[in-house]
Amino acid sequence: MAEQKRDYYEVLGVDKNADDAAIKKAYRALAKKYHPDMNPGDQEAEKKFKEASEAYAILSDPEKKRQYDQFGHAAFEQGGGGGGFGGFDFSGADFTDIFGDLFGDMFGGGRSRRQSNGPMKGSNVRTSVRITFEEAVFGVEKELDLTLKDSCPTCKGSGAKPGTSKTTCGKCGGKGQVVFTQQSFFGTVRNVQTCPDCGGSGQVIKEKCTDCHGSGYVSNRKKIQVTIPAGIDHGQSIRIRDKGEPGVNGGPRGDLLVEVMVQRHPIFQRQDYNIYSTVPVSFAVAALGGEILVDTVDGRVVYDVKAGAQTDTKVRLKGKGVPSLRDKSYRGDHYVTLVVQTPEKLSSEAKELLRQFDAATDNSLEAVKKYTENKKDKEKDPKDSKDSGGKGSKKKKGLFR
Repeated sequence: MAEQKRDYYEVLGVDKNADDAAIKKAYRALAKKYHPDMNPGDQEAEKKFKEASEAYAILSDPEKKRQYDQFGHAAFEQGGGGGGFGGFDFSGADFTDIFGDLFGDMFGGGRSRRQSNGPMKGSNVRTSVRITFEEAVFGVEKELDLTLKDSCPTCKGSGAKPGTSKTTCGKCGGKGQVVFTQQSFFGTVRNVQTCPDCGGSGQVIKEKCTDCHGSGYVSNRKKIQVTIPAGIDHGQSIRIRDKGEPGVNGGPRGDLLVEVMVQRHPIFQRQDYNIYSTVPVSFAVAALGGEILVDTVDGRVVYDVKAGAQTDTKVRLKGKGVPSLRDKSYRGDHYVTLVVQTPEKLSSEAKELLRQFDAATDNSLEAVKKYTENKKDKEKDPKDSKDSGGKGSKKKKGLFR
């Protein structure tokens, strides 16, 4: 008994009013999911792949879609093609566009884009530069020493020996592309790729320039000035126009992309346009209040600490942060965390004065001693404690009579 076919719209998961773009998108997702190369040895995946491909072959063709909408599967069952998608004829379907995109996603290659013999912009060049934390805050000028390509002065960038010229590529006939066919589940599929002989230019060099060996370029050491703006952050890049690779066929040069690497600072940390740091405060200043010196990117500033300051007290220094890249009039803030420091070494005189200070305040040095003595007294005379509780209990009982 022949296998019952599913509705093509159901197979692709689209509505009957879906346009060409929606049908193509749905099939592309299914083909990528169930392609045999992505599911080796999985018979069920291969079956779903063929089923989706048959549905796409019909619904992507306006005439076949019209027939299917009118007659259903019966429109294509003449000649023994019915009774299962295994016998379906895909010879009239065009999967070139689909599989160019599909294989490009799966394997990193993809179909070759149509090459132009006209002017093309050169490739971008990437490099990096290291700067200090302060240089990132205030901006700086740096000089880069790079090896960059220039058009060969001997052949003027053609790559051909002076007195000769390029000739039309015999493999592609000057088109820059070659057409090839391959067998698939759908029969013969036509595809296009860049000509391997001319690299898509449509021309080949028979006699190469001896200075550039046919590349059309020579390498030169160059010093390039780069202006690093105030406020730039670690990992951001600066684009320098027309300092990349030379263009093709008279096209403009590419750009130079300079990634900025900001060195770590021993004191400051940055988050967005704000700066954070910690500052030690002596016990005396924390208790009595007083002025301290705080390091900022603008130099040392004086800050008046309020009496009774505790560790982790946060201080905001407005406008002492990082300038904004977009608005030069704006600067972030500097947030300082105060850390009260306990002295490690004290003279005998200082220790005595500290004992006097403690006795005059909360007498914390005697706290444990007093607790221990009080506990011992209660253990020696538990009767007093019990009687006291009993009397209290009687009073409490009397209240509720």
